[in-house]
Amino acid sequence: MDPVLVHSGSRAQRPTSFSVVVAIDFGTTSSGYAFSFSNDPEAIHMMRKWEGGDPGVANQKTPTSLLLTPEGAFHSFGYTARDYYHDLDPEEARDWLYFEKFKMKIHSTSDLTMKTELEAVNGKKVQALEVFAHALRFFKQHAVQELKDQCPSLQEKEAIRWVITVPAIWKQPAKQFMREAAYKAGLVSPANPEQLLIALEPEAASIYCRKLRLNQLIDLSCKPLANGLAPELSIDSSFRQAREQLRRSRHSRTFLVESGVGELWSEMQAGDRYIVADCGGGTVDLTVHQIEQPQGTLKELYKASGGPYGAVGVDLAFEMLLGQIFGEDFIATFKAKRPAAWVDLTIAFEARKRAAAPFRSNPLNVSLPFSFIDFYRRHRGQNVETALKRSSVNFVKWSSQGMLRMSSEAMNDLFQPTVSQIIRHIDDLLKKPDVKGIKFLFLVGGFAESAMLQHAVQSAFGSLCRVIIPQDVGLTILKGAVLFGLDPTIVRVRRSPLTYGVGVLNKFVEGKHPKEKLLVKEGKNWCTDIFEKFVSVDQSVALGEVVQRSYCPARVGQRKIIINIYCCATDDVVYITDPGVRKCGTISLELDELDEPSGPKSRRREIRASMQFGDTELKVAAMDVRTSKTVRAAIDFLSN
Repeated sequence: MDPVLVHSGSRAQRPTSFSVVVAIDFGTTSSGYAFSFSNDPEAIHMMRKWEGGDPGVANQKTPTSLLLTPEGAFHSFGYTARDYYHDLDPEEARDWLYFEKFKMKIHSTSDLTMKTELEAVNGKKVQALEVFAHALRFFKQHAVQELKDQCPSLQEKEAIRWVITVPAIWKQPAKQFMREAAYKAGLVSPANPEQLLIALEPEAASIYCRKLRLNQLIDLSCKPLANGLAPELSIDSSFRQAREQLRRSRHSRTFLVESGVGELWSEMQAGDRYIVADCGGGTVDLTVHQIEQPQGTLKELYKASGGPYGAVGVDLAFEMLLGQIFGEDFIATFKAKRPAAWVDLTIAFEARKRAAAPFRSNPLNVSLPFSFIDFYRRHRGQNVETALKRSSVNFVKWSSQGMLRMSSEAMNDLFQPTVSQIIRHIDDLLKKPDVKGIKFLFLVGGFAESAMLQHAVQSAFGSLCRVIIPQDVGLTILKGAVLFGLDPTIVRVRRSPLTYGVGVLNKFVEGKHPKEKLLVKEGKNWCTDIFEKFVSVDQSVALGEVVQRSYCPARVGQRKIIINIYCCATDDVVYITDPGVRKCGTISLELDELDEPSGPKSRRREIRASMQFGDTELKVAAMDVRTSKTVRAAIDFLSN
């Protein structure tokens, strides 16, 4: 087996040899793992199916739901966690710690640290790092067990390269947080960081789309026109057909991918551009790629964009609708007092949400758990039917079978805010000067299965480019993450999401620098707080390219150099005190006491730090210039 070289900066690290890649797609609503052996990279194996599952949901992933005992110990994950929690006695359930859709908290927390806490459904708090580590440890145990069953001689510690997916729009602290959670879960040791790769979700999807054959995709733009009108439902039915076909071949959990590139790709030439819109449970994440040569590498054309506009937005709209009908205070009380029944209600809605289609005429029924109906009668002294009649909400009625009957208009209203945000984001991206001449728009992620979203995207952009949906679209990122783990050099050029730099002293220039920045030191005039840029926002940075700076310890015997890193969303900054500039991290260089230059003529010690901005994470390496010895260097975005 050929060793894979992991380049860090201008020198190659020791070759990393691994025999299997395991990718974990850690999603907001559902998660899963897949793996591939490096001696058979065309075969991607999906995780073993375990117990549980929802009617109407054909997926080889499991809900991102975690259950901890009242003492905070791990109990279960996925369908098992959800079903066990649901079966608990309501009084007992209030003591158990149940977490779902918790990934979004990492995106929305502006001051993320190792101590950030997450709230369980019952309102109790647990450190977020613990929660994420429990989930990752669960996947690690399942994956390693499955690998050992297939390959008993596997040396787990050295043989596995792990890949964890994160949204491309996540900032550095969130990416580092996932890495720290993986260390805590025991996936890899912090001493071997290169054994774990962080993959960006839309990038992984893009890598997988390179492999697509024509029979593995649905081209929404290829629908024939009937009476001058597109047959809207055919989108939905062709998707259902494709999924049915796939379900029939489900006895196999192994997907074979092209050794080169797929047929769709063969039509493309060097320079062709396309957008990947990753529409997941929590976020929409947009990436623009250009093909550098037909068989070759990819280049990012514009920094990742998007926002928290995933499918959970539709769930929140449903929760708000319930609040309008039954009262927000009642919904809040019900969630707190009957958490398991609330989870039940969200599952019932999820199944109906998946059935929503743009031109559906018959209503969708959402069953309310008995405990909801009973709880409402006891709290409000009236029936839910009465509440519906009295509410000002249109298009929602009570059916005699004890269900909320939602008209298609009511369902459309729940989707509208989230779908229109996604359309707006794609539209904004297409208007950028760097993003001209897009050939394809690949719609991926779990939310891309929604006929509502498919129709909206095709209506808005079908005339500008071909809208393509890979079959089995919810697994696109997982498969792509495995391919990324097998060859992380496929994306050769990325764009920096922010401007990064440090604060330095420069010679003070009268008339140019403000008086309040003047610092007189040893008779010389200096200007303080100057922002020295390492890299500018949206600057193209190639893989392996480094920014080098030299630092001298201030005194002999100094054991550590700490350098503050500042960042900004624009590139017109001059001082680290300018509006919009914030301290976002630190680089620490650990100096050993060996080879300390001594004597009056000895030169000051010089440490050269090399920073890499072209990878999925920011990296730093350092060496002592005089001795050429490596200096321990770390970059930290979580301790600010």
